[in-house]
Amino acid sequence: MKFGKTIKLFLLDGDPNGRISCELSNWTGKAYKIPRIKVKDSGDREELNSTGVYLLFGKLEDQTDQVYIGEAESILRRLTQQVTQKEFWNEAIVFISKDENLNKAHIKYLENRLHELAKQANRYKIENAIIPTQSSISESDRAEMEEFIENIKLLVNTLGHKVFDDKREIKSIQKHETFFIKATRGADAMGEPTSEGFVVFKGSKASATTVNSISIPFLNLRQSLIDKGILQLSEDVLVFTEDYVFSSPSTGAVMVMGRNANGPLEWKLSNGKTLREFETNEK
Repeated sequence: MKFGKTIKLFLLDGDPNGRISCELSNWTGKAYKIPRIKVKDSGDREELNSTGVYLLFGKLEDQTDQVYIGEAESILRRLTQQVTQKEFWNEAIVFISKDENLNKAHIKYLENRLHELAKQANRYKIENAIIPTQSSISESDRAEMEEFIENIKLLVNTLGHKVFDDKREIKSIQKHETFFIKATRGADAMGEPTSEGFVVFKGSKASATTVNSISIPFLNLRQSLIDKGILQLSEDVLVFTEDYVFSSPSTGAVMVMGRNANGPLEWKLSNGKTLREFETNEK
């Protein structure tokens, strides 16, 4: 991340849920966050006819984040095409150069590197069917594009997506207190609250079975984690093969216990204090 840079956000429609432009001090690049439903209204932004790279964001039915990474010689024309060609996405983030200094070789390089970084981070399901080809550019151009990429990573994160964040860099916003669940059917897990949700630690054990009353969305999410290898059967329990961030403590608790659960009450410190008591400083 670059320090000492000022981020400037502009609400183009006067609505935080509408189109947003984003710039950094001393950078020739520029970002736009465009909801899918606003693509048709974006002909008023002449600069969107420029060459650039774009990311399309959406979610699967089990709430897994998805991304498609592409490049285009006319960003607006390509987004208009993607409205009809790809159904999964609900918003796009695009990057162009204010001085129109990005050529075809540059954007092909950016597309390939962004795809590589998203794959390494392994946070989002990547929708690209084919790995983008990396173009051959000069050493000086490569250095310039790598700096461009660092700014892209910063602004994508600022605009609400952690597609390039390494899972290993998850930071706790609490006091690094570890919470536990020990329950019937083999559940034996550890985790903690973070700025992104509740992380269940690698090596935690989840029940291999579920009760009949578990909610269907939770059942589907659990099966998805099994299909991805995040939960793997070992003897008579499911074991987490990596740290995994859930949207809430309750979702994490349900995945561990195999039944509907109130996470703030189920997750407890070693002294028996619940997560709810810890967060509210109750005695």
